[in-house]
Amino acid sequence: MEIIHLSAECYPIAKVGGLGDVVGALPKYQNKLGHFAKVVMPAYNNSFLIQNEFEVVYDAWGNIGARHFPVRIFREKTNKLGFDLYLVYIAGLTDRDRVYGYDDDTERFLAFQIATLDWISQWEHRPDVIHCHDHHTGLVPFMVGNCEKYRGLRNIPTVLTIHNAQYQGQFGWDKLHELPAFDLWRAGLLGWEDDINPLASAIKCAWRVTTVSPSYLEEISYSANGLESLLASERAKSVGILNGIDNEVWDPQHDPMLEKTYNSRTVENGKKANKAALCDVFNLDPTKPLFTFIGRLVGEKGADLLPEIFHNSLAHSRGNINILALGSGDPVVEGKLLELKNWFPGVYNAYIGYNEKMSHQIYAGADFILMPSRVEPCGLNQLYALRYGTIPIVRRIGGLKDTVVDIGDGGFGICHDQTSVWDVGHAIGRAYDLYQNKKHVKDILKYSMQIDHSWDRAAQEYIDLYQM
Repeated sequence: MEIIHLSAECYPIAKVGGLGDVVGALPKYQNKLGHFAKVVMPAYNNSFLIQNEFEVVYDAWGNIGARHFPVRIFREKTNKLGFDLYLVYIAGLTDRDRVYGYDDDTERFLAFQIATLDWISQWEHRPDVIHCHDHHTGLVPFMVGNCEKYRGLRNIPTVLTIHNAQYQGQFGWDKLHELPAFDLWRAGLLGWEDDINPLASAIKCAWRVTTVSPSYLEEISYSANGLESLLASERAKSVGILNGIDNEVWDPQHDPMLEKTYNSRTVENGKKANKAALCDVFNLDPTKPLFTFIGRLVGEKGADLLPEIFHNSLAHSRGNINILALGSGDPVVEGKLLELKNWFPGVYNAYIGYNEKMSHQIYAGADFILMPSRVEPCGLNQLYALRYGTIPIVRRIGGLKDTVVDIGDGGFGICHDQTSVWDVGHAIGRAYDLYQNKKHVKDILKYSMQIDHSWDRAAQEYIDLYQM
């Protein structure tokens, strides 16, 4: 089976969040099952394009409305990622330093989708499935099924995976002319409320819709930023498939980014060495429990509460815990997290920015990771933490609810019900008490490191879905 994954992100080429990790791993595991999965994404102006070897497989002109542009599609020649990678280069549109955040993002991703379909239309064969990820590729199911120029693609099944329903890519009807021609009586398949809505269109037009965890599929029936009724009407074709993690990238026994590698048998000494190295870098005390946060500093992650949570916990513990934060996002939150360094030297630190190597080191060196999310469709941080023997402290929401069982229920994590200063503070208190019971902690770590959250299971579930 030939599967085409379309995405705005793919690790290690371009990653903003969990979408990049998923698209960087799922195709590789599908190929291991004997299929032929490829990834097509925009060609951004970054080091991956410069440092790797590519060949041009498509060179033509494309257009959005009256605007014409040259298109080049490059294929990575060495298959170093475990799947064929294609980068769509459109001068002036895709060749930006960042993935998102430009005023013309609508045109950028629309041009990417049109150029990709123009290219596939010229193939002598047809792929078995086109798998679209989030709203950035959400107009593909509509265009495949309705635009005249893609008539030859209409029998190709399309699948949409919703990684986060809060972001939908809406834009005004004044840009309708930028799409390839179609019968206007079908325009209702594009719209939701007063806008063209790529995510809503994909939900309507894709043959199947998936979410990245079963619980998230339930949650978006009542919390989907206005799409609740649409998702309810399309529920019969929707399924929740829990994300996995790439065990080759996230493997503490062979991770080159760590101070000392380890496995479930040597976890105690391994984490001790990594914790000592981490605390040395950030001026923390390795004899105290280390609580961490890794992620985007945005409201969805509960990051706006972190400064108050950290302040209260450090004050109440009287210097008996360490806290380390890694992330970027809201400038106000960033400023408050940095300001805390002046209040709690030696037991608190923060790194503002994104650093892949440091994130690996934190997973290996920390005792606990905080995920007080308001929205968490799947969550990968808790899976990385479990793999590295770090105990997750999570809110019962989305994929966190599906993957973390509270120690009070015989499990391996600490759960709370609300994203609030009190709930998270109470959970930190429970974690501190747990930390004092060294034998219990050791048993938890050995067990949690052996839980199988690899992509093998999820990859097969997607293959089963395609074959339906």
